[in-house]
Amino acid sequence: MAGGGFAASSTVQEFEAKITPIVIISCIMAATGGLMFGYDIGVNVSGGVTSMSPFLKKFFPVVYRKTQDKGIDSNYCKYDNQGLQLFTSSLYLAGLTATFAASYTTRKYGRRPSMLIAGVFFIVGTILNGAAQDLAMLVIGRISLGCGVGFANQVSSIFNFVHN
Repeated sequence: MAGGGFAASSTVQEFEAKITPIVIISCIMAATGGLMFGYDIGVNVSGGVTSMSPFLKKFFPVVYRKTQDKGIDSNYCKYDNQGLQLFTSSLYLAGLTATFAASYTTRKYGRRPSMLIAGVFFIVGTILNGAAQDLAMLVIGRISLGCGVGFANQVSSIFNFVHN
């Protein structure tokens, strides 16, 4: 008969482990990879940002004017802009291509340098996007974020697979 997860006898052994700096660093690295992977999933926030009037006024004034036009009923027609499509897809395309570079880097140099590279890309992309003054700066920031996400996804997947 199934025990429902409870042991019938007390044969459980105590395992004593110490928390060392390498354990803490490993946990931080894994959490950072998970954070960047979550960013990859949460990038759909950019869909919400692209519908905000202040953002559209600054970076996509043509799209903003279309959203204000009451004669256009279709959102497809309002948001049909190549610059906006470039903004949205640049992160995904950069992430895809960075994954290939990340696999080579991880194989040749290991996971730690690859995670550090991912972090540098991610921080640079965040700074560029936060300080963006024009579309070019915004897209370059998104490309940098995509490279960070691509590296982190490659490395953290290997990290999780090897250590689970």
